[in-house]
Amino acid sequence: MQDPIDGVKTMQKLFPGKLYNLSDHNTFISWKCKTCKPLPFTDVNGVEGDQLFPYSEGVATRLLSNIDYADSKGNQFKILAFNHSYYDADGLQTGRFSGGLLGLAKFAKNGNAWEMRSFQPAVAAFGAFSQSPKPKLLQIGEDQYAFTLLHVNGGAGGPFEGWLYLVAGFDGKYQPIMEVQKYQLTNVASVEWSGSYTVVNDNTKKHFRDIIIKTNGSFNKAAKAEDEFEVDLPEEIAAMAKTKKSFNFEIERRFSFKGKSYKLIGKPVVKFSNVK
Repeated sequence: MQDPIDGVKTMQKLFPGKLYNLSDHNTFISWKCKTCKPLPFTDVNGVEGDQLFPYSEGVATRLLSNIDYADSKGNQFKILAFNHSYYDADGLQTGRFSGGLLGLAKFAKNGNAWEMRSFQPAVAAFGAFSQSPKPKLLQIGEDQYAFTLLHVNGGAGGPFEGWLYLVAGFDGKYQPIMEVQKYQLTNVASVEWSGSYTVVNDNTKKHFRDIIIKTNGSFNKAAKAEDEFEVDLPEEIAAMAKTKKSFNFEIERRFSFKGKSYKLIGKPVVKFSNVK
């Protein structure tokens, strides 16, 4: 593709089909592949049943994000991320507990052109209503880049729980290599929390560096009367919630790459404040 690369035109070459430009910036390609062999994929929502891609009834593919970065030698790269859902003539994306299927294409700049270096149409499904969250670029090693995705879902009127996923190239393909539960919680009166992450660059690891997850939140027992659903609290604060009226908390967890994925190492460090 010639520079500057056009995300939608590139998407049309990768997924030949009919382009729709509906209202509310709803642009997608409807396509079918009669020669493709459908293969199973993972939806982190835990959807049961056979999930095969490409979908036999047709696919709607949208451009999710266009990410630029460069390595230490100045080489320029571009990642185009795509979202796949079942084709719908009205452009709807339905199913609260169905994620949007993430696809990735990686390009390298060569002169005035962008050359595709890797293409993985289907990685895994994240999010709700067939809409994947946008991947965010994260450097996890020397010239090694991955993506974080904040997956949020929950029942109508109930808690919206957030998980953090890390997707990276490993064993010849992009795949989730870290899952952090209880990363975010909203839509609850008595308790809430949100997470943040940092990569540990202490020069001890060239690749797959350790990742620190900090979760900050607050608890108020008096507000439990407004809760419509029971909340599964992090075990680090459960005991305090039984004996105190309110408090703020910070939970720090460290994840380290072990074999094929990141694992929690050591005990989480918990700090409490404004305890009443």
